[in-house]
Amino acid sequence: MTALDRRTLILALGAGLAGCRGAASAPVAKPTTKAGQLIAAARKQVGVTLHYDSAYTSLPFPNGDVPREKGVCTDVVIRAYRDAFGLDLQRLVNEDMRAAFAAYPRKWGLSAPDRNIDHRRVPNLRTWLARHHAELPIPRDGTGWQPGDIFTSAVSGTGTHIGIVSDKPGRASPQIIHNIGGGTREEDALLDWPITGRYRWQV
Repeated sequence: MTALDRRTLILALGAGLAGCRGAASAPVAKPTTKAGQLIAAARKQVGVTLHYDSAYTSLPFPNGDVPREKGVCTDVVIRAYRDAFGLDLQRLVNEDMRAAFAAYPRKWGLSAPDRNIDHRRVPNLRTWLARHHAELPIPRDGTGWQPGDIFTSAVSGTGTHIGIVSDKPGRASPQIIHNIGGGTREEDALLDWPITGRYRWQV
């Protein structure tokens, strides 16, 4: 190989490596829709929230949260709205419960709002969303859901669950971002349990 050939080869390899570096460091486009922003905020919890922990915890107020490595299904929704839009469901639910406590479920035997836990309970979030005109008809099948929808479902008979509908397709419905026991995940599971509600708020 001549000196000229070697120089040409080195320059070509250098250009190729530069191209690889450029592709790897290319910025990820920010979502342009509010639904996309909400989904992106929920998706950022995947790999961060690794555990399901329903223990009662005293929280700061407003914007109180348990450590991000743990949480329950409602925390996925709460954190996504805080991170995407600066909307604090802890404060919003507490304000509405103080104004209309009788409108909320009484299954926990409370005589007054509890700002540590009220917003982290699915029945309370369902009530709050319905009272704020966010409730929509439940689709007949998996094709009627939109990215950014909030779903609620019944798990194991009496259990309740909530999460956010993703923009990634699944087999028969969109994927969801939720925490049902193993941390926050994005997976094809929307139709795994009976759907009890569909909501769309601020998107």
